[in-house]
Amino acid sequence: MDPLASGTAQLLPRLIARRTRCPLFLTDRRSPAGMPTSDVRPETGRARLTYRRAEEIFEENTRLLANPLASPEDIEDLDGWTRHRLRHSALTHDAEGGSSPPMLLARSRQASVRSLERYARPGVDSAARHIAERAPAGRRRT
Repeated sequence: MDPLASGTAQLLPRLIARRTRCPLFLTDRRSPAGMPTSDVRPETGRARLTYRRAEEIFEENTRLLANPLASPEDIEDLDGWTRHRLRHSALTHDAEGGSSPPMLLARSRQASVRSLERYARPGVDSAARHIAERAPAGRRRT
């Protein structure tokens, strides 16, 4: 199992706490008049964060994580993670973990196996491990 997924699964209940309604990720300012009440937290008057702004915040805050050899002084010139990049990474991990092409297609929402080529590119070590695990018993090397 992906450690990030496991950690996220453990943290999410704490973030949600006992909420049964209202947005979870909020803007820094009060919402403008006329905003739908389902998009506003009544206690604070703050509005739901847009997907675009959430993506910007995520990208900005993952620049050093995405570039571990960079120094903090270079942060403005770096690119952070995006949802799209995480999707590619997740599909690659699934492919390396042995997920079948139909499962990868379902997860990626792609129409053909050929379209998976750009998402799922298992590395050399992963391919060697896959072959070794499936080799007949007499041909296995230990």
